[in-house]
Amino acid sequence: MPGKLRHIEIMDTTLRDGEQTSGVSFSASEKLTIAQLLLTEVKVDRIEVASARVSEGEFQAVKKIVEWAGSKGFIDKIEVLTFVDGETSVNWMKETGAKVMNLLTKGSLNHLTHQLKKTPEQHFKEIAEVIALAAKNNIACNVYLEDWSNGMRHSPEYVFQYLDFLTKQPVKRILLPDTLGILIPSETFEYLSAIVKRYPAIHFDFHAHNDYDLGTANVLEAVKAGIQGLHLTVNGMGERAGNAPLASAIAVLHDFVKDVKTSVVEKSLYPASRLIETFSGLRIPMNKPVVGENVFTQTAGIHADGDKKNNLYFNDLMPERFGRQRKYALGKTSGKANIENNLLQLGIELSDADLKKVTARIIELGDKKETVSQSDLPYILSDVLDGGSYEETVYIENYVLTNSKGLRPSATVRINIKGETFEAGAQGDGQYDAFMNALKKIYKKKSLELPSLTDYVVHIPPGGQSDALCESIITWRDGLKEFKTHGLDSDQTVSAIIATVKMLNGI
Repeated sequence: MPGKLRHIEIMDTTLRDGEQTSGVSFSASEKLTIAQLLLTEVKVDRIEVASARVSEGEFQAVKKIVEWAGSKGFIDKIEVLTFVDGETSVNWMKETGAKVMNLLTKGSLNHLTHQLKKTPEQHFKEIAEVIALAAKNNIACNVYLEDWSNGMRHSPEYVFQYLDFLTKQPVKRILLPDTLGILIPSETFEYLSAIVKRYPAIHFDFHAHNDYDLGTANVLEAVKAGIQGLHLTVNGMGERAGNAPLASAIAVLHDFVKDVKTSVVEKSLYPASRLIETFSGLRIPMNKPVVGENVFTQTAGIHADGDKKNNLYFNDLMPERFGRQRKYALGKTSGKANIENNLLQLGIELSDADLKKVTARIIELGDKKETVSQSDLPYILSDVLDGGSYEETVYIENYVLTNSKGLRPSATVRINIKGETFEAGAQGDGQYDAFMNALKKIYKKKSLELPSLTDYVVHIPPGGQSDALCESIITWRDGLKEFKTHGLDSDQTVSAIIATVKMLNGI
């Protein structure tokens, strides 16, 4: 039988370390909302919510969170960064009602010598006094070894001297941060394996930074080395390049470390990401693993085709795990399979011939517009299928449209009618009106009269941006007969011209 899975504690520090992201500051109400989401929906084990003594706003935020957490039985899950400052941080903790402090201390001889200018013995004595004071006030104490990774590289004898001291103190957890994000995965495994082996009864947390984009890789190696807890942030927020991102780290642990488990609910990671993005004002990249908008979108037609045949381009990161849906992008690299998948999601089936026409039109549009969305599809169908009932004997060879302040819009048009080329220019009340006036001149030369335009409607798909596709629907009257033509383009005037050319071929 398989052995019992080892539980990895997840401590989310978005509200403390993540808020050190340049330009980010959460209000007290936002902090409370985020804390509630992380503990009740995402179900992380603990959250670090603030630094002691920072501001009155931090004080009020912690009080609000502690009050709520106390009513829900979560008080031991709320942690605050504190300092080796005698009674000051402990008194601050007492006033907020918080019950777990994360004491910031020096984890490298370099920091100790040059920042504090103290000996190890002096530092340890002051630390012991703060820990004893916290215990006296019924406050649990975890201890950070700031710059621990550099300590292991350059002064390991100091680190082990300090750990020997801490293991004799009443501390709950020892927190090992890669403060400057310097570690590579092999070092992470080497250093943490040595520590876990030497102190098997002690709970160690690992806190990764992402300066070399190795945060998630280092998290994986830390867990393999036997670490018992991890510090992560939503969207990888944090100082400089940020911290190891919560969503990526959880996906990696669940998929690649078979003897461990976490309490995190994967389906809550995406909503949490969106909320933090909104509150922080910090946009995450479209291609950010797990939570980015594009990470479950197939663009290449060959990939969509492979998915249809045997899920050939799927991996273990299935979007459904995270409450998301696989999408198939539409654009110049789209194949029939991409388009067919999107149509099926809309409940539409096309013949092979019509599908080929729609594919060609999407590729054409994709050359002008980076992406064609699923909401564009009904308009594209209308455009393509509307044009299939006639032979194209009239087409525009060239046109120039101008619109200048203080001058009437003008158009110059060169058109081919059954192999014969005509050119004319005209002005109008708008660019399209000028185009139509030039067209009327050409048809007058051929002694032909154009149908009259009786209605002109423009549609933009829901949620359309400034580059959205525009559908122009123009109603024409030719004698007693009334008919409509459709045009589609990312430019409104061009879409009207396309609808007009369909009318010219239709008559």
